[in-house]
Amino acid sequence: MARWRSRGGCQRRAAWTRGDPQRAVYYPGGVTTAQPENAPQPAPAHDPAPLGAKGRTGPLQPGDRVQLTDAKGRMHTVTLVPGKEFHTHKGFFRHDDLIGGPEGVVVANSADVEFQVLRPLLSDYVLSMPRGAAIVYPKDAAQIIMMGDVFPGARVLEAGVGSGALTMSLLRAVGEHGHVHSIERRADFADIAAANVEAFFGGEHPAWSLSVGDFQDHATALGQKFDRVVLDMLAPWECVDEAFEVLEPGGLFLAYVATATQLSRTVEALREHGFWCEPDAWESFVRGWHLEGLAVRPQHRMIGHTGFLVTARRMADGNVALERRRRPAKGNYVPGAEGNESNDGNDVGHDGADDGDAAELPTGASTGVDAAQIEALHSDDLTWDPQQFGEKDIADRKVRRIVREAHAQRDARLAGLRGDAEAVVDAAMISGGAKASGRVGRYDPTLKRELLDAERAQLNSTDHKE
Repeated sequence: MARWRSRGGCQRRAAWTRGDPQRAVYYPGGVTTAQPENAPQPAPAHDPAPLGAKGRTGPLQPGDRVQLTDAKGRMHTVTLVPGKEFHTHKGFFRHDDLIGGPEGVVVANSADVEFQVLRPLLSDYVLSMPRGAAIVYPKDAAQIIMMGDVFPGARVLEAGVGSGALTMSLLRAVGEHGHVHSIERRADFADIAAANVEAFFGGEHPAWSLSVGDFQDHATALGQKFDRVVLDMLAPWECVDEAFEVLEPGGLFLAYVATATQLSRTVEALREHGFWCEPDAWESFVRGWHLEGLAVRPQHRMIGHTGFLVTARRMADGNVALERRRRPAKGNYVPGAEGNESNDGNDVGHDGADDGDAAELPTGASTGVDAAQIEALHSDDLTWDPQQFGEKDIADRKVRRIVREAHAQRDARLAGLRGDAEAVVDAAMISGGAKASGRVGRYDPTLKRELLDAERAQLNSTDHKE
């Protein structure tokens, strides 16, 4: 049985309310808050609530996902199901002890191990939701929203929806009056993404549409213009022409790639097209800090390289982008080569070479890189697949399991918002109980115990008949 933890203990509720009239007292089965008579009343809630706001605050309900954190910082994400239990190797507690109570409390299990109970943030949710494809990490999704200037009401075309992590951030940014159209090549990944998005927002998002197929086939066939194009795929350079056709003048192209080779090919394709502004590329690193007394220092572990981001702005039709003029490096100057002479004397670089027209050495001549290797990497005949980047194929059996889990979480969430506790239990049972315990791919101890009891009862009845 779970027990609420509070400073001074639950037996001191009367002393708490007398000493601090605004102190909230938590105990199993409810919450009591004493307030002074002249306390300001909260403003009435707007009805209807904005999409996705329902179930984000207030008492915990069946179907809600909660994040349990112990004293060592270990986190477990649980879908609350009436009648179920959360088990670890150190005790258990019942989901019913949390349902109906507030978040932000500390609960102790049967072994007196304490957990903080909170709803997961979006950054926590995308890391714990069922996923078949690798997700765009929260640090990169934040960069995409900010550096891509995804504004409320924007029209965004996304390709490579994966498990839907970036889609959730885009939908939050554009709002209900914007539009995000996502394209995914694999139908099973699209199914997982749709279930995750519906579970997070509590239903279908009116600003989202999803297509299954190739970007080159669907982008222009949509017959509409977009303000932003966001590509998360292996070969975004193959989609530059289609992205140009569907973008508004001044619109932004953004690609998320994993390797420097992909980054190089994408940038060169944008430059060769001629109607894109000079591309910008970067990556980001996030390093947490250890905060304990006077020991304030960077943490030993950090989120390092996850991917590169490259952006470019679309020029208006018939307007060629200006070529970026740079001061050439000394190694790029070839004496006597055409283009070394300065045209106006204002842009002369090292050794009198003109910044914009300096001749370059033959490929690989000054770097020691084999020209044949570079040519092979940039060949159009090269087949790009996940195995070349060290990614493993996901087994069909695993994908089917993830689809079931994603659907079960969505159904439980929607049933909880409707107040249908029985449907929440049914959704958990459909998934085999794998998510009711809050641990992906593991059995639900409660479900296993029920099956064992039923099996023993059947054996006993057989023995009595004999």
